[in-house]
Amino acid sequence: MQPAPLKMFKKVFIANRGEIALRVIRSCKELGLHTVIGFSEADESSLPVRLADEKICIGPAPASESYLNIPAVISAIELTGCDAVHPGYGFLSENIQFVEICEASRIVFIGPSAGNITMMGDKSLARKTAKSNKVPVIPGYEEHNFKEALAHAKRIGFPVIIKARAGGGGRGMRRVNNVEEFQKLWNTCQEEAKASFGESALYLEKFLERPRHIEIQLIGDRKGNVFVFPERDCSIQRRHQKLIEESPSPFVSEKLRRRLYKYAYKLAKRIGYKSAGTIEFLVDSDGSPYFIEMNTRIQVEHPVTELVSGIDLLKSQILVAQNDRLGFKQNDLGIKAHAVECRINAEDPSLNFMPSPGKIGRLVLPGGPGLRVDTHIYEGYSIPPYYDSLIMKLIAYGRTRAEAVERMQRAFDELVIEGIKTTVPLYRKIFEHPIFLSGRYSVKWLESFLEAGKENGKTGQEPEKKNH
Repeated sequence: MQPAPLKMFKKVFIANRGEIALRVIRSCKELGLHTVIGFSEADESSLPVRLADEKICIGPAPASESYLNIPAVISAIELTGCDAVHPGYGFLSENIQFVEICEASRIVFIGPSAGNITMMGDKSLARKTAKSNKVPVIPGYEEHNFKEALAHAKRIGFPVIIKARAGGGGRGMRRVNNVEEFQKLWNTCQEEAKASFGESALYLEKFLERPRHIEIQLIGDRKGNVFVFPERDCSIQRRHQKLIEESPSPFVSEKLRRRLYKYAYKLAKRIGYKSAGTIEFLVDSDGSPYFIEMNTRIQVEHPVTELVSGIDLLKSQILVAQNDRLGFKQNDLGIKAHAVECRINAEDPSLNFMPSPGKIGRLVLPGGPGLRVDTHIYEGYSIPPYYDSLIMKLIAYGRTRAEAVERMQRAFDELVIEGIKTTVPLYRKIFEHPIFLSGRYSVKWLESFLEAGKENGKTGQEPEKKNH
């Protein structure tokens, strides 16, 4: 389907919740755009709902009946007279059907085209696109065929990783160590993918033992330009969920950075990408990068890139949708600082990260030089149990990595959140650990750190010394 002709807009519908909804509201206000937020019954008292110019309820608490309910969202957009919609991240941000309906209804989708999302949202197709453009990918098999996938697994050698073609966040993804596990875990991934994304198709990749997860933020405008930003290191993960991100990476050399820029630029140009997006790579311990996927939306971790580059990515995303000038050139996007972000979740690390919804009692937010707090919580706010547990993004930045880390440690001392459990105690331990402080961590380090803590009866206890 061809996208609707570009039109200017003045009234933006925000199809999301939490801190990203608030972030979008703030950018829209600075650009003089009227905001309308669609909210579920569980979010009526949330800060974004209070601060938007207008609000409209789109359904009950379950996301399937509200934030993922396309007819309800489209009806709300039309009822409130909005001419554009910002999806944030998650929910409908990469839903092709939603984007196609917006395009057909002449509602400006503040994001890439349905064609862009189709090409890169299907992880298998994205791998093929990368390979055809001489961008290295991890050895694997792109087709959804159990027998052929098993044959390829035997050929490239175990361990391998089975992944869902659609979606992300670790769902529909399993490491497979041998032939005996393959059938069972293939079925498990199919069921998970179907339940999470409505699409059961899988693909296969060789499992890299201790890689770094490095990503390149980019923005494509409507004049055919593609701008690439300093890399983010997202290797501190638990069960494929990112917890800490930093930019620039303490691992990436200038030579590797140039290669990653080149690959990201080439892929975005190849598909005619127009909006903010992120090309993600796994980088082996020898410095060899492999394309893994593209996220065709704004990312949770975008603040570290904003602080390092000095560019407002949300505003830029909106300006691209309006066909306005971005006001910067590639040469402006150098590394101007070091930034690190912690995703503060309402979870109890001592109880296997059990969700901890509830009412916020006393709340003291950190401040001072080099700190940024992106959050939608306030004293007396009740965190609902229905959604992702992210309640705050705490970002520290400075002239050097050491200064950014010191400021984050100060932020932990100042931050007070009473009434619920959070992941802050875990972050305190991470930011004191010599492996993290040295920058020598990999995507597997945090899980070994946590496992060692379980063995010692204390979450986050320092593990036995190994080469991570």
